[in-house]
Order: sequence, then C-alpha cells, then structure tokens
Amino acid sequence: MRGNLLDITKLKVVFYTYRGVIKALNGVELWMNRGERLGIVGETGCGKSVTALSIMGLVEQPGEIVEGKIAFEDKILTSMNGDALNKIRGNDLAMIFQEPVAALNPVMRIGFQIAESISRNKKKNEIKQVYPEVRRMLELVGLDWKRTIDLYPHELSGGMAQRAMIAMALSSKPKLLIADEPTSALDVTIQAQILELLDELVKKFGNAVILITHDMGVAAEFCDKIAVMYAGNMVEYANTTDIFENPIHPYTRGLLRAVPKIGRTDELESIPGVVPDLVDPPPGCRFHPRCKYAMDACKEKFPSLLEVGPEHYVACHLYLKEEMKNAN
Repeated sequence: MRGNLLDITKLKVVFYTYRGVIKALNGVELWMNRGERLGIVGETGCGKSVTALSIMGLVEQPGEIVEGKIAFEDKILTSMNGDALNKIRGNDLAMIFQEPVAALNPVMRIGFQIAESISRNKKKNEIKQVYPEVRRMLELVGLDWKRTIDLYPHELSGGMAQRAMIAMALSSKPKLLIADEPTSALDVTIQAQILELLDELVKKFGNAVILITHDMGVAAEFCDKIAVMYAGNMVEYANTTDIFENPIHPYTRGLLRAVPKIGRTDELESIPGVVPDLVDPPPGCRFHPRCKYAMDACKEKFPSLLEVGPEHYVACHLYLKEEMKNAN
C-alpha cells in the first residue's frame, strides 16, 4: 500500500440513468497514512462526495463501482459484502454528511441516535455505560446534554445538528473520519466554530481525516495534504504547502487564481467554460476543453498520475512536455 491507512487504486464509478451512463469517477488514485488530514477540493460535480461514499461502501443503485480497489489497512473494502462492511462502518470508518438534519433520523431523539452508534461496539455487560458516554460526547462538542439529549433533529439549529453529527461520528473513535463539506449549510460564524471544534477533537482522538470542501482557505488551514479533483479524476496531489506555493496542473492554478486575498485589488480570474457532462465526457484529459495549454496529446489520452517531486503528484501532459524539453 502507498499509504498505511488507505489506498485507492484506479477507482471507477458509474451511475445508470435515463440519459445514459454517468461516468462519475474515472480511475481515481488516492492514498493516506494514519493520523493525516487530507483535503479534497474541486468544483461541484467533480466526484468528491462519490469518492467518499465509495470508501464508506454507500454507493447504491443506480450507482456501481465497476473497477478499482479500495484498501483500508489490511482489508479490501471493495471485496466485502454488506455485513462485513457494517462491522467497519461506524467503528473504524465514520462520516459527517453534508446536510446534518437530513442525515439524522427525524423520528428518534438525538440521545438515542448517539447511543445506538456507541452501543454497536459494546458488549452486553457494557450497555450501562452507553448513556454516560452519550452525555460526555455531547459535552465534548459543546452542547448542553440535559437540554439536547431528548430533542428531535427538527428541534435543533443547523449548528447544533452538525455538532450532534460530529458527536455521533467520533463516538466510536474511528481511525478515519470523512467530513463532507461539514460547514456548507451554516453561516460564517458557526462555520468557524465547527471547524475549530473539529480541529480540537481530531487532535484529541488522533483520527485521520478526509475533509471535502470548496473553500481553499479552509483546506489550507486544516489539512496536511490536498488532492485536487476534476470531472472524476485526481489531477494533483501534494502537501498543502506545495499545492499553494508550487501548483503544477493548470486547473489547480486556475482554482488558486480565483481565491480572493486580503489586499488583492486586481480582478479575480475565472476558469472559462463549465465542468463537462459526464454522460459524454471529452476524450483524453477531461480538462482540455477549458485549458489554454491544451495540446493534441491532451485530446487523445488521459495522462498518468506521476510523482514530480517529493510527495507531489500530477496528471498533466504539459508537465511531461516540459520535462522532455529540460532533458534535451
């Protein structure tokens, strides 16, 4: 394995729809080590959430993993059946979903839902310890357990619901926590509080984290490494510092040029065009219709993900062309 916790190899996921087959993931390569924080960034529709759902084994019909392998420690998740995956989900793997109120069961009290998550990993003689643990987790995420434990999801504010989801996800002390845009539905003040809370709890429990976000600033602040996705492909993967100081792929450069900065007075640049229709994606590199550096090779073959520096990987024909020039 390239990472001692997670290694995804050539992952392809499709969705069968009335319009045709949506090629959501097109050979994704991704890996990480224990305790790392990995950010996955990219435009809407690039495959970030589908990658997360694939890791969790939650891709359901009309979706299907048609190729590739997901290795988690010594387990091959893509070879497991539902019962085997259930023993890992909520134990070694946990996920904070994008819409917390929608992810919570509307007819069960918050305390019961967290207790249910904790009790899955308890023996019969340990069941009495469940509700004290529920109270402890609610306190850890900054909620008044006396007030919150008997509430239903619709009685919580967005920030409270997200804190309850974090409590549920971390209750089993998972080795890998996936946070799918955990602050997207919250206002700016609550976003900052949730991210600060998540940072504190991850440090406390020592979890590895995959953070899916549109916010490059959040990724820079929270993550050790960043993976940039475009239209179902991983186009660049490196340490956070390298991504911001030495971006190589034209798409990564375009994303960073569109980020507003304090003191910046020039007009923000935008990437021309739109994300392609994945029912009929362009041949070769899927970014080439929007790339001002596109060559004939870009239209014919998707470039392999190559290591271009210490722990810095990129999939781009432009880089290969520059390397050949330097070699000559």
